[in-house]
Amino acid sequence: MWKDKKIIVGVTGGIAAYKAASLIRLLVKSGAEVKVIMTPDATNFITPLTLSTLSKNEVYTEFYRDVEAGGTWNNHVELALWADVMLIAPATANTISKMVNGACDNFLMAVYMSAQCPIFYAPAMDLDMYKHPSTNRNFKLLESYGNIQIPAEEGELASGLIGQGRMAEPEDIISFMLDNLQEDKKPLSGKKVLLTAGPTYEAIDPVRFIGNHSSGKMGYAIAERAAKLGAKVILISGPTHLKTTNPNIERISVTSAADMYEQAHRYFNDCDIAILSAAVADYTPRYVGEEKIKKNTKDFNLELVKTKDILQSLGDIKTTQFLVGFALETENELENAKGKLERKNLDLIILNSLRDPGSGFATDTNKVTFINKQGVFQEFDLKPKTEVAIDIFNYIVEHSHA
Repeated sequence: MWKDKKIIVGVTGGIAAYKAASLIRLLVKSGAEVKVIMTPDATNFITPLTLSTLSKNEVYTEFYRDVEAGGTWNNHVELALWADVMLIAPATANTISKMVNGACDNFLMAVYMSAQCPIFYAPAMDLDMYKHPSTNRNFKLLESYGNIQIPAEEGELASGLIGQGRMAEPEDIISFMLDNLQEDKKPLSGKKVLLTAGPTYEAIDPVRFIGNHSSGKMGYAIAERAAKLGAKVILISGPTHLKTTNPNIERISVTSAADMYEQAHRYFNDCDIAILSAAVADYTPRYVGEEKIKKNTKDFNLELVKTKDILQSLGDIKTTQFLVGFALETENELENAKGKLERKNLDLIILNSLRDPGSGFATDTNKVTFINKQGVFQEFDLKPKTEVAIDIFNYIVEHSHA
C-alpha cells in the first residue's frame, strides 16, 4: 500500500514529537517517500537532523532557507500538491485550533491549507485540554472539513495524569491510515450496522435496580469489527465501562429495556444489518419507588411485568435487513435457539451456553454455534471475542445481500 506513496508528515511542538522518529522510519521502511515539515516549536523536542536522516529528505521548518546567503523560498503550494497523503502527528491543541481557524503563521499551516490530498491528524495533549469544550468543537469542525482524526489513546500523560490524550502509537497510526485509505475496498463500505450491547438496568427505586452480569465485551468487539470492515455503526449500549476506538462507531447510551427498545426502533429502518447482542431484561418492576424504599418489613415483594421484546418486534417489521440475534442458554440449547430463530424471524442466531467454560458474561472469550434459517448449524471452538466477531462478519458478508 505504501510503496511509492508520497507522504508529508507534519510534526508540531508537543512531547509526543519524539514518536515521529519511529513513525517516519516505519513509513520509509514500507516503501513510502516521506517529507517532513516541523513547526519551530517542534524543533525543541526533536531535531530536524534526526528526522532528515530517517526520512532521507530535507526537513522543512520555515518559509525561507539560507537567508544569510540570499534566501530560497520553500514553495508551500508545490509541496502540498506533491503529496498523496498528509499526516500531522502529533497535532497539538494549538495546531488544531489553527487548522480550524485558518491561522497560517508557519510553513506547516501554509502547506496544510494548500493540500488537496487526504489529511490525517493525531491529537496529542493533556487530559483537561483534550476534554475541553473548545477542543471537542474543533474536532467536529475538522471532521466537517474532511480531515480524518486518528483518535488519541488512554494512558499516562506528560503531566502524570492518567486518561485520554496520548498520541496513538506509530504502528496504530499507520494501520489506521491504511484501513481508511482502503475504505472503498471494504466489504461493508457504505453499509449501516445497528448493534445493541451490554446489560439493561431496570429501576426499583432511585437507588436500586435489577440487572445482569453482561459486560458488553461481545457487542463492542462486533462493533469494532463492523467499523473496520467499512460500516457506519450505530451502537446502542447499556451501562458498561467499555469504550469504542473507531470514529465510524456512534455510541448511544441507554439504561433500561424501554430505552433500548425506543432507540433500536429509531434506527432500524435505515440499517442494512442489525445484530442484537445486548442482554436485555425480560422483566421490569411494575412500580418504581420515587424515594428509596426503606427496610421496614421482613419480606419485600416486588411485582414484575414483561418488557417489550426488542428482537421480536424488529423481526415483525423486518424488510431487507439481515437480522441476527443471540441466545444464551443453560439447557436444551439447540432446540431453544432454533425456536427463537423461527419465532422472531431471524436470519441467523448465535448460540452460546453458560455450560461451556470460558464463555458467557464478562469473559474475553466465547464459544458459539451459528444456526441459520435452514436449520444448518456451525459450531466453533472457544476463542477470543474479537475473533468471534470476525467469524460473525465472515458469515454475514457471505450470506447477506446487504
